[in-house]
Amino acid sequence: MTDTLASATPATYTVPQERRVVTAIPGPASQAMHARRIAAVPTGVSSALPVYIARANGAILVDVDGNQFVDMGAGIGVTTVGHTDASVVAAAAAQLQDVIHTLFTITPYEEYVRVAELLAEHTPGDHAKKTVLVNSGAEAVENGVKIARKYTGRRAVAVLDHAYHGRTNLTMAMNYKAAPYATGFGPFAGDVYHAPNSYPFRDGLNGPDAAARTIAYLEKVVGASDLACVVAEPIQGEGGFIVPADGYLDALQQWCTANGVVFIADEIQSGMARTGAYFASEHFGLVPDLVLSAKGIAGGLPLAGVTGRAEIMDAAQPGGLGGTFGGNPVSAAAAVAVFEQIEAHNLLAEAARIESVLKPALTELQSRYDVIGDVRGIGAMIAIELVQPGTATTTKVPNPDAVNAIVAHAAQNGVLLLNAGTFGNVLRFLPSLAVSDTLLADALSVIDEALSAL
Repeated sequence: MTDTLASATPATYTVPQERRVVTAIPGPASQAMHARRIAAVPTGVSSALPVYIARANGAILVDVDGNQFVDMGAGIGVTTVGHTDASVVAAAAAQLQDVIHTLFTITPYEEYVRVAELLAEHTPGDHAKKTVLVNSGAEAVENGVKIARKYTGRRAVAVLDHAYHGRTNLTMAMNYKAAPYATGFGPFAGDVYHAPNSYPFRDGLNGPDAAARTIAYLEKVVGASDLACVVAEPIQGEGGFIVPADGYLDALQQWCTANGVVFIADEIQSGMARTGAYFASEHFGLVPDLVLSAKGIAGGLPLAGVTGRAEIMDAAQPGGLGGTFGGNPVSAAAAVAVFEQIEAHNLLAEAARIESVLKPALTELQSRYDVIGDVRGIGAMIAIELVQPGTATTTKVPNPDAVNAIVAHAAQNGVLLLNAGTFGNVLRFLPSLAVSDTLLADALSVIDEALSAL
């Protein structure tokens, strides 16, 4: 397969799109900077790899020592259109010359309105929609929940096992895994219930049966009459890129609709063209009541949103929604440019291209290394789950040590990989949609070496 986006616009790249290791990892300049960091930054703000980045472009990170890394994480799905995309940079720079900040709830501006219009156009469903813009994914989750509570007059919130929603007080309570996100930070918000999810590799259930299990929990443990919303990631992110069985999400949404429960799709990691659709909900035929956006929406600038049915969004009283920096003009201008880039470069097709390269290659590795228990994902949101050798079809014992070894080997050889999963045994691939087939093949060769060395 030929490179599409990368070969079509080579002049847009200011950094050569290649892996290059010129020092030990981390190099001397990174080590010196890390010493400064230890003195100034708390240990709670940890880093997966202590190399300090000086430049980034396309799918390449350049550290302060001149090493170039193939970035297979995109800032955890943020730089979906590519690092320092020229159009995004230009839009933000132009906006910086006009208005940096006024606060939309005092004196509004067009950029906020335009992002709201674009989200209404591209989120699933043709019903009337409205959007509130905020700063981060966790803030979008918080606002989605409070809007649902206001609309329904109910208190309870349901989330799914293996979910991750943020680090604020409410979202810590909503996460499945406490450590390290919530350890020692309580007490937490109440009225949050954790229902079983669909995890085909581990539970073996088809979609309807998995949905019946979830619904039984909601009816018996929570009670539909007290339930304001169900918050679900269509493809779970930190939980390990878990793709639910066919029919699971559809059945869950139908139950929510029948019982007056607001169905909220947390598309913070899976949205904005990541999976080959604007939002992953589209792959499952979902039309959520509310959709949460963040990460890739503004090309690297902080922005998030809650988009939903107009009658639900209008339930909040004037002054009940907003924040000082929510929908900042510069971030909003960048977001408009991101939408334009998705269309101009047909990035939905680029996500499908990346899947067509990654999935077969990873499946081939699975045939040679029985430590790979599962290959899953959609678009540029692909993962492998690693298990103890010989257990992939039986006990499926998680193998986080193998993941850590592969991540470490890759880093030493100029490939940035991210782990994930409740058990720490998942390698996730969510590169920029600007990554070329050549870079993907190069990164996969490093992973092959790491698997061989296990």
